[in-house]
Amino acid sequence: MKIEKQITIKHFSTVLLMLLSTIFASFTAMAQTRSVQDEQGTFEIESIPQRIVVLEFSFVDALAAVGVSPVGVADDNDATRVIPAVRAKIEPWESVGMRSQPSVEAIAVLKPDLIIADAERHRAIYQDLQRIAPTLLLKSRGETYQENLESARKIGVAIGKQAQMTQRVDQHEKTMAAFKQYVTTQETFQFGVVSDKGMWLHSPASYAGGVLSTLGIQSPLAQSTQNAYIPTSFELLLKTNPDWLLVGFYSQPNVMDEWRQNPLFKLLTAVKKQQIVEVSPELWSLNRGMLAAEEIARNLEELLGRS
Repeated sequence: MKIEKQITIKHFSTVLLMLLSTIFASFTAMAQTRSVQDEQGTFEIESIPQRIVVLEFSFVDALAAVGVSPVGVADDNDATRVIPAVRAKIEPWESVGMRSQPSVEAIAVLKPDLIIADAERHRAIYQDLQRIAPTLLLKSRGETYQENLESARKIGVAIGKQAQMTQRVDQHEKTMAAFKQYVTTQETFQFGVVSDKGMWLHSPASYAGGVLSTLGIQSPLAQSTQNAYIPTSFELLLKTNPDWLLVGFYSQPNVMDEWRQNPLFKLLTAVKKQQIVEVSPELWSLNRGMLAAEEIARNLEELLGRS
């Protein structure tokens, strides 16, 4: 009887220990579950992702800002389209094709445990991506500067680095505030991209426009402009007439070659002041992120230092 009682107690203790272990494991799992609101709804993830694939350059910037390297990037099959400031902080990655049409097969081969996709470009393939790995759907293309910072914060939560990302965003805002003290000018600045098909001015509603506004730099375009990218004719450029015209060339030759032949081109204030400047379209338009914004601020500091 005594032996049976000891066995019963021992069995009960074992069962209790197993039960407590299960409860503890459940609570641990619950504690690790993180959620953010993305463009599809509530995104939840439990594990800390180790193999991340990103389908826009802005997401690479966010990861690099906290020292995380993606295993795959939709880099338009050209790693140099990711700006040097970002490439310097991450390991080499595998290309998964074009941002506009990434290869689902190439993504699957990398066996990711997190995919970060653009709400505008990739919503159509969202279900396919979800079958491969949990997919965080965020704004990127056409986002504002503030939306970019918000996306970075959400990425920080998703990858288990919320505190580090919050600290990096705070540091970034202090850095931009410091640049603002030195980048002082009453002249207007306008950035635009140019190809053989036309020119598109980036308004205050665009990412680059938001960076300029944050630095206290005035745009010749109305702050109430809703469209981020404005298709621009030669006549509209004359009407906009910025003091500085910063141009990112997507192709050579381009429409500005034609416009330069027009006698009215010399009426532009930026021409008179010799303040038409070629800048990197990858930095000013494509990459979008904290590292990119800080590089843009350095660009402006150098320009104004020379003027």
